[in-house]
Amino acid sequence: MMASLKWNSEMEFVTENRGICNIIDATPEHGGNDKGPGPKELVLNAMMGCTAMDVMATLKKMRIKPDSFSMEAEAEKNDEHPIHFKKALLTFYVRGDLDEKKLIKATYLSLTKYCGVNYMISKTCIINFKVILNGAEVYNGKAFP
Repeated sequence: MMASLKWNSEMEFVTENRGICNIIDATPEHGGNDKGPGPKELVLNAMMGCTAMDVMATLKKMRIKPDSFSMEAEAEKNDEHPIHFKKALLTFYVRGDLDEKKLIKATYLSLTKYCGVNYMISKTCIINFKVILNGAEVYNGKAFP
């Protein structure tokens, strides 16, 4: 795995992975122009992306296809340097005629066994997760206990 980064201006950088470019920037109060997410926001995106891919791959193996799938991530940071996430909540929103137990199993396996990004983050951050199926909370647990 390889990545590169190039400074554009102020607090704006361009990263490149496999020929795909992304902008990283800071908010104006931190000297940036708000042209892209900041590094910690990208970590939240990576936390969601990693587990979402696991869950969807597991559901596919189970021959389950949700009508919709989305997530939210919320993190609480500590106050001292190095500032990092101390607590995070990942919420899965799924709609469709799904077997609740299989959906819970797919999310549980991702966040207790398979998701490498969340595993790494769990070394400094308590990660909790909720599963909302058709508007009702069906699971609430801790990642990598």
